[in-house]
Amino acid sequence: MIEQTPVLSKAKDESRISAIARFFLSRWGIILTGVFVGVLAPILVKQGNPGNMGICVACFNRDIAGALGLHRAAVVQYIRPEIIGFVLGSLVAALVFREFRPRTGSSPIIRFLLGMLSMIGALVFLGCPWRALLRLSGGDWNAILGILGLAAGIGAGVFFLRKGFSLGRAHRAPHALGWIMPAMMIGLLIMLLAAPQFGRDAAGNLAGPVFFSAAGPGSQHAAIGLSLGAGLLIGFLCQRSRFCTVGAVRDLIMFRDMHLFNGILALVAVAFVTNIVLGQFNSGFGGQPLSHSDGLWNFAGMVLAGLAFTLAGGCPGRQVFLSGEGDGDAAVFVIGMLVGAGVAHNFSLASSGAGPSPYGPGAVVLGLIICVVLGLTMREKVTV
Repeated sequence: MIEQTPVLSKAKDESRISAIARFFLSRWGIILTGVFVGVLAPILVKQGNPGNMGICVACFNRDIAGALGLHRAAVVQYIRPEIIGFVLGSLVAALVFREFRPRTGSSPIIRFLLGMLSMIGALVFLGCPWRALLRLSGGDWNAILGILGLAAGIGAGVFFLRKGFSLGRAHRAPHALGWIMPAMMIGLLIMLLAAPQFGRDAAGNLAGPVFFSAAGPGSQHAAIGLSLGAGLLIGFLCQRSRFCTVGAVRDLIMFRDMHLFNGILALVAVAFVTNIVLGQFNSGFGGQPLSHSDGLWNFAGMVLAGLAFTLAGGCPGRQVFLSGEGDGDAAVFVIGMLVGAGVAHNFSLASSGAGPSPYGPGAVVLGLIICVVLGLTMREKVTV
C-alpha cells in the first residue's frame, strides 16, 4: 500500500476545504443558514429568551450596554451569550477557511456615528432587521410597517451608493487588531459567568461593575450554554454564507440578485413553522411581546436604521460577524451601537410597549437628516 505524501494529503485537505467553502457560498448554503436561524431563534424563546426575540442583535447589544452600566434601565441589563457566540463563531470560521484578515481605516468615526444612529432607529421600532423578520414569523403584524420602513431606508441608501457614496477603503492591519473584538467577547463571557459585584450604590449595597436585570426582558434568557452554542453555530454559518438581511434587500434593488434574499425567505418560513409547532404563534397587532402599535414610528425608526446600516455596509448581524473575522471598521460600528443603546435609554429615546417615547421621534428625524447629509457629502474622490 502506497502512503500519501504530506504534499498530496495537504492538497486533498485544501480541496475539501475549498469544496465546503463553495457550498456555503452557494444558494443552498445561504438557505441552510436561514433555516438554522429560523429554527434556533424560536427555540431560544421557548427556552427563556423574551417573546419574538430569540435573536435580536440590536436588543442584545442594548442589554449588554445595560449590563456594563452604559445605561441604567434596570429591565434591560444582561450580557447576552448569543452576541459572544456570533463573534467567536465567526472567528473560528475565518480561521478554518483562512479568511482572518485584520483590516481597518475606512472612516471609523463615521461608522461609529452610523452605529449609534442605527441603534436609536432600531430601539424606536424595538428590534433589528432580524427581529423584525422573527416578529413577523411569530404573528406580530406591527413588524410589517417596520420591514417596509427597513426596505425604504435601504432603498434610500442604494440611491446614495449609486450617487457615489463611499466610506473609503480599509487597509491591512497587524494581526493584533483582529483579535481585539474576540478578546473583548471572552472578557464579557468571563464577566457573565463570574458576575463580579464589588462596587457599591448610594445605599452601600453591592452593585456593579456588571448589572443584571431582576425583572423585565433582561431577566428573560435561555441557559448560557444553549445561548452560547446557538451563537457559535450561527456565527460560523453566517460568516461562511455572508448572510445579511440588509445586503439581501440592497442586492435585490441594485442588481435584481436573489442570492442573499433566499436566506431571508428561508428564515421567515422556517421560523413561522417552528413557532406554530412550539405553540408560539400569536397573530395580531395588540398584545405582542416587546412591541408597540404606532405604525408611523415603527416605519420611520426602521427607515433610519435601514439607511444607516446600508451606508455602513451591512446589517448589525453582518457587522458583528465581520468584527469576528478581523474587520476593525465593523468593530467600531458595533461599539457605536453599544454607545447608541446607552444614549437611547439615558436620553429617553427608546420606545416601550406603550409606544414611542416623547423624544424618540425627534431623534429619528435628526438621525435621518444626519444620514442624508453624510450620503450627499461622503463621496469617493476620483483621481485622474
